[in-house]
Amino acid sequence: LHTDMCKHSLRINKQKIQIDVCVFVFQTPSAVQKIKQLLKDKPEHVGVKVGVRTRGCNGLSYTLEYTKSKGDSDEEVVQDGVRVFIEKKAQLTLLGTEMDYVEDKLSSEFVFNNPNIKGTCGCGESFNI
Repeated sequence: LHTDMCKHSLRINKQKIQIDVCVFVFQTPSAVQKIKQLLKDKPEHVGVKVGVRTRGCNGLSYTLEYTKSKGDSDEEVVQDGVRVFIEKKAQLTLLGTEMDYVEDKLSSEFVFNNPNIKGTCGCGESFNI
């Protein structure tokens, strides 16, 4: 990951400290390009929001949706002009995750390569940390 994407401020007992922890989602060039293409037709949206929700047999699944603004507790990643907002409850889950966009003859999808995953279900719909 780029080092400028791995800086984060943390408050402990009202004292602000700068730490080098990658809390952001890193996007591959194909993910950046696809998000730009999708947002081109949606001028009222400023970016996409990434989150997690409880789902499936293994606990969690990713969410990805258009957003018109940054939420108060969202982390914002700007990469090559693309704004990605990470919901607060997903920030630790997505620590150091790479977001990719993959196309083949049968499907096209965003794929999250998450180094924190401990297990996935058989169908690949959900994961656990």
